[in-house]
Amino acid sequence: MDRSRLVGMNVLWIHAHPEPRSLGGMLATEGRRALVESGHAVIVSDLYAMRWNPVVDAADFGHDPARRLHVGAASRRAYDAGELGADIAAEHEKLRWADAVVLQFPLWWLGPPAILKGWLDRVLVHGFGFGVTDPATGRVRRYGDGELVGKRGLVVTTIGARESSFGPRGIHGHLDDVLFPLHHGVFWYTGMEALPPLAVYGADRADEGTADRAVAGLRRRLAGLACDEPLPFRSEHGGDYDTDLVLRPGLARGRSGPALHYR
Repeated sequence: MDRSRLVGMNVLWIHAHPEPRSLGGMLATEGRRALVESGHAVIVSDLYAMRWNPVVDAADFGHDPARRLHVGAASRRAYDAGELGADIAAEHEKLRWADAVVLQFPLWWLGPPAILKGWLDRVLVHGFGFGVTDPATGRVRRYGDGELVGKRGLVVTTIGARESSFGPRGIHGHLDDVLFPLHHGVFWYTGMEALPPLAVYGADRADEGTADRAVAGLRRRLAGLACDEPLPFRSEHGGDYDTDLVLRPGLARGRSGPALHYR
């Protein structure tokens, strides 16, 4: 499929910032505006405005709290029976509708805020986010396959630190490595193509000029949401991994860490 010809995409924008007047809040507003102006449909899940509950518990699955909770088994039973909490089921419908998912958040302690991590924990349940199998072969569908295959994922993050500190020799680690759990462990695991992230640095010190440049950069990135090249992750079933899910000898010589898993 020639993605450059796609028009009218459905975009789910997951926004996780407690202050609507922040740079992050402005980017969420401007991003939605840019997408709508380009003919796309947008649904925003503003987690703080929704007062999203980030904590997995027995109530999510209609589970008897007097019995021991096995989260994976309980979530699978509730998912198959259509008995998940209404808030979780609503997010599933949004994800099914979407062609692309934007995760937008401030980078706190080298990760997303707890409310967004809780959205991932509660929404990507067994049978939807993981534990998805091919009914014909019984093969597990993940890392390039899965319930969300064919969709695209983009991280938009505001960062207080300077850009150099997230570079190849930066003290915080390279941004690609910091975001690897989201790009590879969430997007790619569930089947979504992960796009290179958009990071806005120095967010805590942003002036009007910085904000204008951030909005312009966001608009450029969103213009390529359908056609930009995704991160070149290896697929689990593409022949690069053995039956123990270990990269085969001879591949990625001279590389280590997350970079091993790029083609």
